[in-house]
Amino acid sequence: MELHAKVANFTLQTDEDNTVSLSDYAGKPVILFFYPRADTPGCTIEACGFRDAFKKLQAAGAVVLGISRDTPKAQAKFRAKYNLPYTLLADVDEKVCNQFGVLKEKNMYGKKVWGIERTTFLIGPDQTLLHIFPKVTPEGHAEEVLAVLKEWKKAHK
Repeated sequence: MELHAKVANFTLQTDEDNTVSLSDYAGKPVILFFYPRADTPGCTIEACGFRDAFKKLQAAGAVVLGISRDTPKAQAKFRAKYNLPYTLLADVDEKVCNQFGVLKEKNMYGKKVWGIERTTFLIGPDQTLLHIFPKVTPEGHAEEVLAVLKEWKKAHK
């Protein structure tokens, strides 16, 4: 996935069992954050960070979408448990994970496993890739994304 390249459209199930496409959000910047698994410690910190910064991100005009390989049902439970104000996407067949290249070999307790490397993509209103945040640290990440978004907005007034 190259910076400033057009991001191919995709369609996924939401936590509410609807389908959404990236193109549904044309005209707005989209924050697409990939996380390994719903309701695990790091993912909860990251998701709640986006929850806590949500009003600021919305004020900056952005749409926030969380995405993992969990089922729509697991996403719905995660969203309800932590009162997340944004949509969670279920990429059960890993199509979008593969599109964005976030599946990596990871070491879990000494065993090699294939999983999502925590990564966030900032996609412009014209669906071009503006910024990639690789190997995200959950703490403070939403604020980091907000800062980049504000810089981009300033430069594109």
